[in-house]
Amino acid sequence: MARVVVGLSGGVDSSVAAALLQQQGHEVIGLFMRNWNDASVTLEAECPWVEDSNDALLVAEKLGIPFQVLDLSTPYKERIVDYMFAEYQAGRTPNPDILCNREIKFDLFLKAALSLGADFVATGHYVQKGVTPGGLYTLLAGEDSSKDQSYFLCQLTQEQLAKALFPIGHLKKTEVRKRASSLGLATADKKDSQGLCFIGKVKLPDFLQQQLEPKKGDIVELPSDLPLWSHPLFGKSWALSPSMGKVVGTHSGAHYFTIGQRKGLWVGGKPNPLFVVATDTHTNTVYVGQSKDFPGLYRPFVAIAAEDVHWIRPDLALHPGERMEAMARIRYRQPLQKASVCCLEDGSLRVDFSHPQKAVAAGQFLALYLDNECVASGAMLA
Repeated sequence: MARVVVGLSGGVDSSVAAALLQQQGHEVIGLFMRNWNDASVTLEAECPWVEDSNDALLVAEKLGIPFQVLDLSTPYKERIVDYMFAEYQAGRTPNPDILCNREIKFDLFLKAALSLGADFVATGHYVQKGVTPGGLYTLLAGEDSSKDQSYFLCQLTQEQLAKALFPIGHLKKTEVRKRASSLGLATADKKDSQGLCFIGKVKLPDFLQQQLEPKKGDIVELPSDLPLWSHPLFGKSWALSPSMGKVVGTHSGAHYFTIGQRKGLWVGGKPNPLFVVATDTHTNTVYVGQSKDFPGLYRPFVAIAAEDVHWIRPDLALHPGERMEAMARIRYRQPLQKASVCCLEDGSLRVDFSHPQKAVAAGQFLALYLDNECVASGAMLA
């Protein structure tokens, strides 16, 4: 049997993961990651990390396993929080959850676990791991399709997967709760966490204003016949400018908005709701269009720059001129979409969707799948 360090988060999923590993005869150690401690940004009372840590300790005591708290707050700020600020300031939409898994849970946390003599680390993610006949590890969707978290792990490497275990990936969420209840775990009925702990109940614009100062700018409504899907990677014959539409309001900073956003515009008198179609942080302009079916909200294709293309399965990597048919996902829980992927001469990827996709934002991650296996990913230029 192996020595396994479990990332006990204080939730039911990681609790059951630890219990299952113990039942299998492994030597299990519980480790809680503290990722935030800056009370100047959000109220400590609004951040549940203290409660989560206590719940993780209760689970460890119930199972009779060693428990430690690992303070990763400094590198978390440097690698995740600062990344969030930089992305929003540049007018892109970040996904800190994906970066947290790549940079924190399966990098710094993994290294800390290995220093404790661990053979593996385990988490409560709803994913499964497999292996090819050639010995490469595969990242497979969780059995519970409504909880599948493979999208959040789409940046993992072969080296990280080699040391990772996902004990509940074959279970439904309902079964996980039943097992937690039967074991008398304190987290059995605990609600799933939502969003990032350090933001808590603070609204995202309020959080961003800690470093990104408000800056008044125009909200420009665009006509529905404007072709908004040109892409800089493939050449542009035009660029958005306020002259292409009509000023219908003002905002407090283009970096506070993301594509597809409806709330927070505060522009009335329109027959249909307004949605954010594009932002320009250089001119501090927010471009909007009327209705959820506004043509400019949809993209027939996206691109991933060569340096951002990541292949979980390196044996499947495309070379310039090669093409593959795959399924794509541009956000968590989005149904998989049919797509044709082409590798361009410079190594970048062009992904053409069978049906145009709504609210695609630069900075978001696109994950590629073959059947139920996540094989590649990358941040979109959009």
